[in-house]
Amino acid sequence: MAHTDRSDSTARQVLHREIAGTMGLLADEHDFHAMRYYRSFTFRDHAAYLRHVEAVLKARADRGGHTTIALFDPVAYAGFCATVGIDADTAAGRSRFTAVLAARGTTVAYDGRPLVDLLPSLLDAAVRRATREHTATILAAIGPCALCGEDIGRAALARAGELLTRVLDTAPDDHLHLVCAVSGVHERLSAVLRVGPTRRRDRLPDHAAVPEFTGVLAVGLATRAPGGLILRAGAPGRVYGWRLREYGLVALTAGEVFDAYCLDPRTGEPISPEPGVRYSEPPDLGEDSPERGHHH
Repeated sequence: MAHTDRSDSTARQVLHREIAGTMGLLADEHDFHAMRYYRSFTFRDHAAYLRHVEAVLKARADRGGHTTIALFDPVAYAGFCATVGIDADTAAGRSRFTAVLAARGTTVAYDGRPLVDLLPSLLDAAVRRATREHTATILAAIGPCALCGEDIGRAALARAGELLTRVLDTAPDDHLHLVCAVSGVHERLSAVLRVGPTRRRDRLPDHAAVPEFTGVLAVGLATRAPGGLILRAGAPGRVYGWRLREYGLVALTAGEVFDAYCLDPRTGEPISPEPGVRYSEPPDLGEDSPERGHHH
């Protein structure tokens, strides 16, 4: 009997290592303090809470367990509990919501790095997901063209992908940092894309930041909102860019790039140019017309 008990215990320990888990993380103090409203949430200090989270993650990793981390949003949690009809002031409720985050939300795998190093990756992934969803909503709401019936949002996405490919194909074979920004009536959308020196076109769709980058560019094209695309190649590097116009990109002059790059976006005040950076006109994208596409 003792041998059987030991065998069962060993088997269960093995199975525990097969279970993957998700930790719902309160990343900032504002969200943490919102959860203190619940009596069942017993933590009172955010820094101490983060230390305990990190200890649990490390202990699971030391036992061979795999854990992903998701951002825990107290507002979304309250809405979830109200919708499904469960008590929000319970650990079971938080666990159930975390399971939903694991299936539908943004997660990053715990890889042994300190939380302070891992959190930026999680926050960046969450921002990318939010941008993708927001731009998709904007594009879907535009609807079909009144003249030809083509779905304007879908056509703009295809056009944005084509323009991005042309930009990368004509760029120097170096580390690239691209920023696309669009100014709408009520908001400003932006996305960043970093690409290494080897840029095979068939691998581009696998880049994690491409969907939100092309989404922001597509919103600018579809809505004809003011916007632009700036590319920096290498370090200190060369900087050039385009403005959005109609259904394409129009090259900025070297002076316009300098003015755009040497301006504080928050204050509008000029800032000193970086040493060694060259501001130039972009290479020809090889288009017959920059306004080609769905623009009637």
